[in-house]
Amino acid sequence: MPTPTARPVDAAKPRGPAAPSGGVQSLERAFDLLERMADAGGEVGLSELSTSSGLPLPTIHRLMRTLVACGYVRQQANRRYSLGPRLIRLGESAARLLGTWARPYLTRLVEETGETANMALLDGDEIVYVAQVPSKHSVRMFTEVGCRVLPHTTGVGKALLAHAPAEEVRALLGRTGMPATTEKTITTVDGFLAALEDVRRHGYAADDNEQEIGVRCLAVRVPDAPTTAAISISGPTGRVTDAATRRIVPVLQQVAVELSAELASTGPSI
Repeated sequence: MPTPTARPVDAAKPRGPAAPSGGVQSLERAFDLLERMADAGGEVGLSELSTSSGLPLPTIHRLMRTLVACGYVRQQANRRYSLGPRLIRLGESAARLLGTWARPYLTRLVEETGETANMALLDGDEIVYVAQVPSKHSVRMFTEVGCRVLPHTTGVGKALLAHAPAEEVRALLGRTGMPATTEKTITTVDGFLAALEDVRRHGYAADDNEQEIGVRCLAVRVPDAPTTAAISISGPTGRVTDAATRRIVPVLQQVAVELSAELASTGPSI
């Protein structure tokens, strides 16, 4: 899997709602440390974790030793710690489940818009499609689940990066480059940053013949999702017109809010 993009780690950053009464504190702390490692780009030192979490070094050392023994963390030769390969299997399974949970919402998008609906995640520097429900039209768009593309060519990429700091976007584009897939593809950093400003202003992203000629895509980010996710519809430019866009965008935004609530649900209490 691609290396996750490093993000600043906020000191004592809260991690969602308070744990339910009766929870196991050591488990809560261990998962919090894993999330902080991911926020820091996947590799940290113990002192960094102590600063960001507020936990004493002996506590962190004990937790990390357990995570190393279980294969979820590796200790590097430089004595720093990195996320371990055993997490990959968990992440791949969770991504498949995420697509399963999203499917009813994508089905509703197809029913209300008539176009193919997708869900995509930002995985490191790439966009990966994790779920799709095809349009019922004979002429329809198709993106294979598991397909990876660069963010600058897609509506979902714009939706996912619209609220990232400009310096992070510049760094990502510097790593991936900006190759053109059509003559409409945005191939300059300033042009892409301007497109992200349009996303923030209008509340949705559009890919207008930028990934494939003859195809238009509309996308919105899933707000407050536990991972960076977006949903989209795609169809022929002859059907996804400006008039259709005005009708489709509010549907996309509403479904994204409802999907966010579904993903945030912890399920029934045990």
